[in-house]
Amino acid sequence: MYILRQEKQETAIAALVEGTSIRSVERMTGVHRDTIMRLMCRVGQGCANLMDSYMQNLKCQNVQVDEIWCYVGKKQRHLKDTDNIEELGDQWVFVALDADSKLIPSFLIGKRIAPNAHAFITDLSKRLDNRIQLSSDSLKAYIESVESAFGANIDYGQVVKAYEAEPIGAGRYSPPRVVSAERKVIIGAPKTSKISTSYVERQNLTMRMQMRRFTRLTNAFSKKLENLKAAVALHFAHYNFVRIHSSLRVTPAMEAGVTNRLWSISDLLREAN
Repeated sequence: MYILRQEKQETAIAALVEGTSIRSVERMTGVHRDTIMRLMCRVGQGCANLMDSYMQNLKCQNVQVDEIWCYVGKKQRHLKDTDNIEELGDQWVFVALDADSKLIPSFLIGKRIAPNAHAFITDLSKRLDNRIQLSSDSLKAYIESVESAFGANIDYGQVVKAYEAEPIGAGRYSPPRVVSAERKVIIGAPKTSKISTSYVERQNLTMRMQMRRFTRLTNAFSKKLENLKAAVALHFAHYNFVRIHSSLRVTPAMEAGVTNRLWSISDLLREAN
C-alpha cells in the first residue's frame, strides 16, 4: 500500500486548513485527489478524537452558540424519495465558542432539529467545570435543551433578531439585513450586556473562509457526510491548537489553558494519528 511521505501529508493538510480545494491541492502537491481525500478523512477523524480528549473540565465563563448551514450531495429541494435524507441535503454545524479565549469546546453536525440541539448542548455541558453565561439565537429547541442539560446551574439569554424581507433580483445573494435585535433573559441572571452571538457568528465567517466546501455558489460542496465531518473536525482542531488568533496573539487552546505551547501542523498530525 502506498504511504504518503510526512512532508507531503503536512503540505496537503496545511493547504486544506487554509481553504484550498482538494483539486487545487492535487495540482500543488502532485498527490492524487483520492489520496488527499483519504488523508483528510483519516486525520479529520483523529482530530475529532483529539478534540474529545482535550476539551474536558473547561473553565469557560461566557459561551456563545450558533448554527451554520451547508449541504451534502445536493440541496434540500433537489432530494428525491430514494435519497438518504439523513445524510444528504441540508446539514448544520452547531458551534459553541468561549467569548473570552475564542476556544471551540464543542460542535455537532446534523439536521437543525431538536434531538441534535439537545445532543449538542448536553455535550457542551459535560465539558464545562463551572457555571457559565450562555447566549444563543432564538432557536426554540435550545430552551428545553439548556434546561435539560444544565438545570438551574446556568445564566442563559437569547438574541432575538428580526430581518427584512429576503431581497430579490440582483441583491438576492446578500444576507438579509437585521432590522431589530432584542436580548431576552431565559434562565438565571445573565448580564444583559453580554447576551450576544457576535463572536460565534464571526467564527462562522472563518469557517466559510477556511473550508472550501462551505463557500457559497460554487461546486465545492461536500459529496459525503463523512467528508464534511472530517473537514470540520480538522478545521476546529487546527483553529484551537495551531492557528494564532490575531487579537489574542496565542492560540485559543493556549489562552484557555488547554495546552501551554503552540502546535505545528506536524504536532497536529502526530496527535491525530
